[in-house]
Amino acid sequence: MDKEAGCCSTHLIEGDGTFNAQGLDDFIKQVKLAECGLSYAVVAIMGPQSSGKSTLLNNLFYTNFKEMDAYRGRSQTTKGIWMARCVGIEPCTIVMDLEGTDGRERGEDDTAFEKQSALFALAVSDIVLINMWCHDIGREQAANKPLLKTVFQVMLRLFSPRKTTLMFVIRDKTRTPLENLEPVLREDIQKIWDSVPKPEAHKQTPLSEFFNVEVVALSSFEEKEEQFKEQVANLRQRFFHSIAPNGLAGDRRGVVPASGFSFSAQQIWEVIKENKDLDLPAHKVMVATVRCEEIANEKYSLFVTNQDWCDLEEAVQSHIVPGFGRKLSSMIDSCLSSYDEEATYFEDSVRSAKRRQLEEKLIQLVQPTYQLMLEHIQLETLDKFKKSLLDALSGGLGFANAARDCTGSFIRIFEEQCKDATIKQADWDSAKIRDKFARDIDSHIAEVRTAKLSELNALYESKLKEALDGPVGALLEGGGDDTWPAIRKLFHHETKTAVSEFSVSLSGFEMDEKTNEEILLKLENYARGIVEGKTKEEAAKALYRMKERFTSLFNHDSDSMPRIWTGKEDIRAITKTARSSSLKLLSVLAAIRLDEDVDKIGDTLVLALVDHKKGASPSVSLRDPLASSAWEEVPATKTLITPVQCKSLWSQFQRETEYTITQAIASQEANKRNNNWLPPPWAIAALVILGFNEFMTLLRNPLWLLVIFVGYLLSKALWVQLDISGEFRNGMLPGILSLSTKFLPTVTNLLRKLAEEGQKPVSANPQKTPSNPAHMLGSYQGVEIESSTGSSNVTTENGPEYTSPPRHVKEQ
Repeated sequence: MDKEAGCCSTHLIEGDGTFNAQGLDDFIKQVKLAECGLSYAVVAIMGPQSSGKSTLLNNLFYTNFKEMDAYRGRSQTTKGIWMARCVGIEPCTIVMDLEGTDGRERGEDDTAFEKQSALFALAVSDIVLINMWCHDIGREQAANKPLLKTVFQVMLRLFSPRKTTLMFVIRDKTRTPLENLEPVLREDIQKIWDSVPKPEAHKQTPLSEFFNVEVVALSSFEEKEEQFKEQVANLRQRFFHSIAPNGLAGDRRGVVPASGFSFSAQQIWEVIKENKDLDLPAHKVMVATVRCEEIANEKYSLFVTNQDWCDLEEAVQSHIVPGFGRKLSSMIDSCLSSYDEEATYFEDSVRSAKRRQLEEKLIQLVQPTYQLMLEHIQLETLDKFKKSLLDALSGGLGFANAARDCTGSFIRIFEEQCKDATIKQADWDSAKIRDKFARDIDSHIAEVRTAKLSELNALYESKLKEALDGPVGALLEGGGDDTWPAIRKLFHHETKTAVSEFSVSLSGFEMDEKTNEEILLKLENYARGIVEGKTKEEAAKALYRMKERFTSLFNHDSDSMPRIWTGKEDIRAITKTARSSSLKLLSVLAAIRLDEDVDKIGDTLVLALVDHKKGASPSVSLRDPLASSAWEEVPATKTLITPVQCKSLWSQFQRETEYTITQAIASQEANKRNNNWLPPPWAIAALVILGFNEFMTLLRNPLWLLVIFVGYLLSKALWVQLDISGEFRNGMLPGILSLSTKFLPTVTNLLRKLAEEGQKPVSANPQKTPSNPAHMLGSYQGVEIESSTGSSNVTTENGPEYTSPPRHVKEQ
């Protein structure tokens, strides 16, 4: 029983022809047949029913097939086909026990299963044992002849049949030596072969092309059991290494790999059951196709669920994986190697085709991950390139040199990383992604170049703006003959400086000369635009600037002090000067003169608006030089204020400045009236005529002259102290009210002062002490009156003496 424990016998095909596929699969797993590759052999035994086939197999291969019980009578024991492993035989050998032929259970007309099982045995077996009785040798109606005919007939149904070893086992050998039996048996076999109808292609084919014939003889198991077992043991040794050269099945052909045996056997039986001709080469290809595809699918599934691949795929989702190509190539190699190991014994063309399909599927599986890896490489390398370029520029390296150095360096880095990510099994060209990376670098360089040029341009534009805007505005506000020469000088100097510095900065970009010139010209045009823009801005405020200029010159003297219209000023001359200056400002703002072109705008304006009555002939006066929309010799693009607009502005200017002139004239007349206290000439003549008598009286009595003189001095002192002229400047009524409050205190103060002066002792210096009233009164002519809004103080040489009520006094 110990010997039979590993045989794993299985009922392969039922008596009704049902194929036990699940049982065969379980059997293959138990005996680990799939691991054997081509290193396995299949043995089948056929022969008449109850001829001891199962007994022979059990003793020869240590199997446990069911044997006939002779005590119960002779009957069918094996139904269908059984399969078991030959215990202890290397390489792995499988034996099939076929249902006996010529059995009464099926009847003599039911030979279909016999032929089907025989064809099946010949199609899958390397060695076929034909069990026959010794006493049938040489007999015409022997029991084995129908069996041999069946074997040969079904063999011819195989297209390109495999070469099978036929081992005739002669049972119950008699005293006749084997050397005498074997020739007779071989002769009978040849006769049977010759008598079998053959296809046209095999009419001349010898028996040896299809079969290797071996003959062995065994003693009777029942009568000479020990001798039988000894002979079986010797025969058993021949099955060791049976597939080796010179072995029993050493020259077999068309072997199906062990992993495809189950599928092959099942398909062969289905073809045989359908009573079709069995094309073994096509079947072999079909088996190889199915099995190789199964193996490939299995390996593909294992690869998809491989933890290393899953980890690698997940890692690539977020970052670059160092050694990506090497790791993935190794995984694919391992998968393909595993496939090769299992499919190595199948048809080469099929195996190779399925291997290529598996490789293509694996490559298609990993391609998205590979593309994602390249995208990570591209993005990360591009980010590093951007940072490196920025650092190089920050370090003072010229833009062109920085871009060139960084581009070369990171292109090499990118190619190295792409090479590291390359999968050796895939013939993928990374030229497209490399070209895209190069385009991205070029695009970024162009963006940075544009940004840097914009920064530089903005920097020098701001410098020009600062250098030109304010000074040009100030020069235009001045509006003189040297305004535009000064503006041109400033413009050329600042532009030349900025362009020179900008040109030095541009040298680091290594642009072509034409581009440099365009950029520098753009900067020059910007500077020109600043001047023109500022001029246009000032021209839009021409009327305001003219009035401001007029007001400034009219109301201030040459020392920039406010004018006081006392009556001595020549308002006409001042007005003419102020208007001429305003007209000059108008001529300055009328056009842009950056190109040193000579024009006659100023002369035309003076002639038409100021001196139009001087030296103008009647024919000339009929034509208005300002009745035009353009200046002579001045392009329209440089004209800011047309002649017609100048005339309109001048008229509006005159109207809006007339009030200032009128006010000045009125103020001057008022001052004249306030400062002239002499009566009119007719009043003087009347006084002389009517006061002649009084005048003569004074001449006759000189004392009146002294009284009048003293009265004059007293009146003069009161006039000065009371500031009568200043009080009446604010009007008649306010002046009277103010004087009425001050008159008595002022008179009292004067009288008290006179009294105090009279009581002082005579000093040694008569020049410092007044000796008469006239001198004393005359001293009050130097009285200074200080006043504020809150009070007025009377001040003499000795200091303040009296404080009057609040009053404002303006001293002329």
